Amino acid sequence: MFEWAWPLMGLLLPLPWLLRRLLPAVKEPQHAALRVPFFDELQQLTAQQSSTQAAKFNRSPWLAILIWCCLILAVMRPQWLGEPVATPLTGRDLLMAVDVSGSMEVPDLTLGGESVDRLTVVKVIGGDFIQQRLGDRVGLILFGSQAYLQTPLTHDRHTVSQMLSEAQIGIAGTATAIGDAIGLAIKRLRDRPDQSRVLILLTDGDNTAGEVDPREAARLAAESNIKIYTIGLGAESMQIPGFFGSRTVNPSADLDEALLSEIAALTGGRYFRAKESDQLSEIYQLLDQLEPSEGESEYYRPREELYPWPLGVALILSLCFAGFRRASP
Repeated sequence: MFEWAWPLMGLLLPLPWLLRRLLPAVKEPQHAALRVPFFDELQQLTAQQSSTQAAKFNRSPWLAILIWCCLILAVMRPQWLGEPVATPLTGRDLLMAVDVSGSMEVPDLTLGGESVDRLTVVKVIGGDFIQQRLGDRVGLILFGSQAYLQTPLTHDRHTVSQMLSEAQIGIAGTATAIGDAIGLAIKRLRDRPDQSRVLILLTDGDNTAGEVDPREAARLAAESNIKIYTIGLGAESMQIPGFFGSRTVNPSADLDEALLSEIAALTGGRYFRAKESDQLSEIYQLLDQLEPSEGESEYYRPREELYPWPLGVALILSLCFAGFRRASP
């Protein structure tokens, strides 16, 4: 369906004519007369060329009128409304809390056959998970020594995914404040409608910073009807090169699985362990099943702006108008 966004701007169409009618005409400057005895001969020599150029010039006012009409059409913003599109809505508020402490730069995972750090895996797999949450309000918390709300709850999944991809290790400090991250999530979720409030907390370590005890924060989350799913990330073995050869270490030795399991249990959620990239992908797929994003539908009609077309025509006609004026004597 075709419509105008600003139809009242069409009232500007007779403006040039009104200005011409209302404003006084410019007076011709008075010059001293000069008698030229051979003026008639000069007039005859230039008569033929002048008639040709005059014909071109006489067309230029019509071009100016057409240019003005095209500009007014562009200002009125013509739009094309598409067919109604259904958007599923669940009313679910889902926050993702991602650990960006210094330990997340440990390259103990693989992605596409290459060894990468833990945060890179979270960006790729977590970003895909966010894009699939159609109809949910999704937000992002980044935490290290402190917790920050990177993106508030929104239906704009692309922005949340983009903010996750731009996260940097150590941006919130090198320690891990799990309790503060949960406390910030409670602050953002408890005022939302009491339907489905979900926090997905991903970390690779233990609570080593912050002012809030993680267990106490989990109890407060349970009282606020907030379900927490916790994910422990990191491999269990890794080869470290040394002077006397490589040695095998456990890069996830600091991961407190008991704490993460207790947090999930207190809130009615679940704890997941991701030792490989594929396991993290499977966890997010399982979360899609535990907290499905299918729901009621909301309809909207996509709008396509058409003003560039009359604006482009006005530009082309302006070039023609300038050419006629330049060719006039």
